[in-house]
Amino acid sequence: MAISRAQLLKELLPGLNALFGLEYANYGEEHKEIFETETSERSFEEETKLSGFSAAPVKNEGSSIAYDNGQEAWTARYNHETIALGFSLTEEAIEDNLYDSLSARYTKALARGMAYTKQVKAAAVLNNGFNSAYPGGDGVELFSTAHPLVSGGTNSNEPATPADLSETSLEAAVIQIAAWTDERGLLIAAKPVKLIVPPSLMFVATRILETELRVGTADNDINALKSNGSIPGGYSVNHYLTDTDAWFLTTDVPNGLKHFVRTPLATSMDGDFDTGNVRYKARERYSFGFSDPLGIFGSPGA
Repeated sequence: MAISRAQLLKELLPGLNALFGLEYANYGEEHKEIFETETSERSFEEETKLSGFSAAPVKNEGSSIAYDNGQEAWTARYNHETIALGFSLTEEAIEDNLYDSLSARYTKALARGMAYTKQVKAAAVLNNGFNSAYPGGDGVELFSTAHPLVSGGTNSNEPATPADLSETSLEAAVIQIAAWTDERGLLIAAKPVKLIVPPSLMFVATRILETELRVGTADNDINALKSNGSIPGGYSVNHYLTDTDAWFLTTDVPNGLKHFVRTPLATSMDGDFDTGNVRYKARERYSFGFSDPLGIFGSPGA
């Protein structure tokens, strides 16, 4: 249904001081702190993880060289979604001088609605990351204590016991990440990059990462996390996380969390001959997901 004069009566009156409510501040593209963005030219994308080889054995003099077989571990799939939003103005509303003021304002509102949707969908990957109903390519959820390996072992990218954000839990996560292996059990020397927190934990994150001495102790110990540069990217707040005590660490493991752009954001308009209404729309197509779950560590909080 088109926006009519009845819905916009006050804007027709003289002396109106301001129109407001459509241009609230937004929090930008927070997904870029978590996801690697790539373009796509297909209706969906698939990424396959390879197992690599085992450790090289010693070759005794005169003996044959050992051969190993590489194989595919599993495949992650990204299904693109089309996101679209629009509005229209009646011919009468346009005639009564609402076109110039409202087209600009509602175009901004369209942009805000599209941007909000993108951030919600991006954060949903983390918000659903502890839910077994949302498995990845290896058959388990994003955050699991038992990501299966071709070698028969497992990797864990969440604490064995859920823990709130603290100096102790963050140090334990750094140590746990350093112990990750590839599909054949070889250490990959993974390291944390950035801490991702909801707004409720921003002050905790500041105290843990940016103070020179340890937090909450009378001892004159240095802050080892800061001194060692354990979290080189610092922290970032994501306003779309739904769990107020969950926290996450992105890592330097490649091909972790990804954002595929099939069609960039575009706007368009047209007029309807029969009604004289003018319609506006915004549309884009993309997907968010994860290929290698070791691209991130997460704790749901205690």
